[in-house]
Amino acid sequence: MDKLFRLKTREQLAIQVLLVAYAFVVIAPLAVAFFNSFKELGQVYRDPFGLPDTLSWSNYVEAWTQASFGIYFRNSAIVAAASVFFTLFFGSMAAYVLARYEFRGSKLVFVLFLTGLAIPLRIAVIPLHVLMRELGLLDSLVGLVLVYVASSLPFAVFVLASFFRGINREIEDAARVDGATPFQIYRIVILPLIKPALATVGIFTFVSVWNDFFFPLIFITSDHLRTLPVGLSVFFSEFSIQWHLLFAGLIIMMLPTIVAFLLASRSFVQGLTMGAVNE
Repeated sequence: MDKLFRLKTREQLAIQVLLVAYAFVVIAPLAVAFFNSFKELGQVYRDPFGLPDTLSWSNYVEAWTQASFGIYFRNSAIVAAASVFFTLFFGSMAAYVLARYEFRGSKLVFVLFLTGLAIPLRIAVIPLHVLMRELGLLDSLVGLVLVYVASSLPFAVFVLASFFRGINREIEDAARVDGATPFQIYRIVILPLIKPALATVGIFTFVSVWNDFFFPLIFITSDHLRTLPVGLSVFFSEFSIQWHLLFAGLIIMMLPTIVAFLLASRSFVQGLTMGAVNE
């Protein structure tokens, strides 16, 4: 019994050590970026891992104005918000139909959504570029939102369908007896029951869209339509990099994702654990 107790204690200690090491690996780069965002450019080169001599808030002001961060921030907010909304809207409806209704080809449709998880959209960027050019969607935020929604739907359908399958059908039968239509059952009865799942999908979609550099670089050419990740490239020149402004811009770009996780952390964790139980 004592040997078993000591073994469990050692396992718990090893897990805690690994978690602390992982937390350090994650937090250390963020701390370096945060402290360097307050330094002058010369100090960044002299002592990149030390504390700043003075807190130079002017770096944030200069980064915001020099890189037109106000415009880029607005574009990123529009694209991310629209992508999250339409992903949850269409993804929840598709997942509900596939989880609750049997029809010819329903399993094939679900497999096609799963195929979207296995095949990244980036490998089809050339035909996608041609398609968007023919539709007149190049260099527009609308086209960018459509690309993000298309790339996010497979994950949304996969996650939400498992939650829908875990809901007792008697709840829907009771609503149906009371005269509710299928859409009323979906909107009024079922959606409130999967709020943690919606929060989980929403956060994953928001973070992936907000931090994406690839698609805005490929499909956006106008400066006033750039998003934040692409906008940070203004701090790179042919012969130098404005590291102090770049770090300040990175901190500004990270703030919305941190706020989103803090606001929805409880629903996010609940959604992950419920998904594990349902599976």
